[in-house]
Amino acid sequence: MFESLSKKLESAFKFFRGQLRLTEENMKEGLQIIRVALLEADVNYKVVKKFIEDIQQKALGQNVLESINPTQQLIKIVYDELVEIMGGENKDLVKASMPPTIIMMVGLQGQGKTTSAAKLAYYMKRKKGQKPMLVACDIYRPAAIKQLEILAQQAEVEYFSLGSDVNPVDIAMMSIGEANLRGCDTVILDTAGRLHIDTEMMAEVRQIAMQVKPHEILFVANAMMGQDAVRSAKQFHDTVPLTGVVLTQMDGDARGGAALSIIEVTNCPIKFIGAGEKIDALELFHPRRMADQILGMGDVVSLVEKAQEVVDKEKAMQFQEKVRKANWDLEDFLEQMRQVKKMGSFGDLIKKIPGIGKMIPSGMDLPEDEMKHTEAIILSMTKEERRNPKIINGSRRRRIADGSGTSVQEVNALLKDFEKMRKMMKDMVKGAKGKIPKGMGPFMPGGMM
Repeated sequence: MFESLSKKLESAFKFFRGQLRLTEENMKEGLQIIRVALLEADVNYKVVKKFIEDIQQKALGQNVLESINPTQQLIKIVYDELVEIMGGENKDLVKASMPPTIIMMVGLQGQGKTTSAAKLAYYMKRKKGQKPMLVACDIYRPAAIKQLEILAQQAEVEYFSLGSDVNPVDIAMMSIGEANLRGCDTVILDTAGRLHIDTEMMAEVRQIAMQVKPHEILFVANAMMGQDAVRSAKQFHDTVPLTGVVLTQMDGDARGGAALSIIEVTNCPIKFIGAGEKIDALELFHPRRMADQILGMGDVVSLVEKAQEVVDKEKAMQFQEKVRKANWDLEDFLEQMRQVKKMGSFGDLIKKIPGIGKMIPSGMDLPEDEMKHTEAIILSMTKEERRNPKIINGSRRRRIADGSGTSVQEVNALLKDFEKMRKMMKDMVKGAKGKIPKGMGPFMPGGMM
């Protein structure tokens, strides 16, 4: 999301390299580059103004003037300001002293509110060990009730609905008693999307909040909306006391200004970000980690956390033992490839690895499609062929190519790269320090990540 902003900030830092010290004169041009970068990223102009003033004030301080490396010091100042503008530390959800905790989801139409409600329920069940219940309070949008029911089944959580003929306020009220009966400790109200200019619908959301007194009122906004999301959040906040924001589609190609503006303008923290369509694609928002990504420092912590969450530790240890004994085959490779795929898109993974994101050319194709072809080729093999690729002769290669919808050349390339990788890893185990064979990518055959 922040690729453009990251590159422009990098160009600003390059401007300062070679400067013996930071002065008002050389700061002026450099800060102008940063100002333009933020505005082009759709950051609110008031936020940009304050951001630049704070940087200038701190950068011209005595500590920086005496610094032997003004550029690094400036990066540190920009980093600290980014963290501060995004809320400082992550703000987790409030938990009621006496269950159930009531969470109310509000926002404009078509922002991913229903999906976010289900993702939140899944998150609370898997990460927090709680028993949430999704409540269908959207009686206006066609199929909204059925959609929430299907999502509740996917998340494997409780679901409550009184149909489309009951007032949403009554549904919300009755859901609390139902949650107690079912032993649910969390109630998530999926309210209807509404325009902030619709006074009748805004009055309804205010009435629900007054009656059920939710512990959290989360505004769901699509990050692709930019400043529209910021303005809408503020107007909703004037109607009901928002406690936090959920930004969806953070994996899109938006300029990212909403994430930098929404806290400053609404005084509400971003609590979660949605980065994908799957039911588990909801993450806590960490300002420091986001600042790391914006400045090209990666986010190793999130990468490790994701790996610990989705990778089968027992299978990983078994594979490690096979590698140590140089006794692994295409079945093992297929399993490891599937484990990596669970961690998300390669684009997101690459951004989390320090320094790697800057090395990837803009617009470069990432290997998701290549992985699909690789998987199709391996699955078109017999179990015997996967375990012993050396028996795959010309006729077998033609059969595999036909079965996988690929060419014999692609099958040959996979087998050749697999043997190269197996030899390389065998040499690594033995302590060999030779170079990676020509044509090999950094981790997988064919240059796959």
